[in-house]
Amino acid sequence: RRFNQFLIGALGASMLPTAHAELVQGQDWRPIDPPQPGDVPGKIEVLEFFSYGCPHCSDLNPLIDAWAKELPADVAFRRIPVSFGRAQWANLSRLYFALHSTGNLERLNQAVFDALHKDRVKLFTKEAIFEWVATQGVETKAFAEAFDSFDVQTQLSRSDYLVGRYLIDAVPTIAVAGRYVVIAQPGKGLPGLLTTADALIVKARAEGAAG
Repeated sequence: RRFNQFLIGALGASMLPTAHAELVQGQDWRPIDPPQPGDVPGKIEVLEFFSYGCPHCSDLNPLIDAWAKELPADVAFRRIPVSFGRAQWANLSRLYFALHSTGNLERLNQAVFDALHKDRVKLFTKEAIFEWVATQGVETKAFAEAFDSFDVQTQLSRSDYLVGRYLIDAVPTIAVAGRYVVIAQPGKGLPGLLTTADALIVKARAEGAAG
């Protein structure tokens, strides 16, 4: 259960830093060594490492969706589904990539979280996933082809690679500019992750850390 333990029961926000507050290395963030290149040249890349199987990721999802829509033009946001070597979570990662490939991700991203954590649908096998997406109006043949495709396997392998390079050991985790990882802290909860990410974006911009 590689969930970010500091976030348990901490949905509220107390004593949150502002985006202009002084950040403390080792308290608010840890460095990524060596720094990692981004995939979007000229942009400050923000990555959310997550899994559909993580309840805290489910709670964060609507907050980070709204936050991402308000990011400045020089910031690129993307999600990285992780498996931590677990077959069930690898299937959830394939579900994410297959939904993206078939154009259904934006419509069904939150629905996957809700199915798992509210409706207790066990979307951990290929068969269960196919059965569920069929109930969501997804064209099943195209989805099945995407799910088992070389492209999705490549993206899954790339995600595993990034987890290793960024030393991700819990989810949700946010990384900024390939240089900084937000540290979750007791009492700051999920909103605190985003507030610290805002401050790290400011830091990255000042240091010329765009990809």
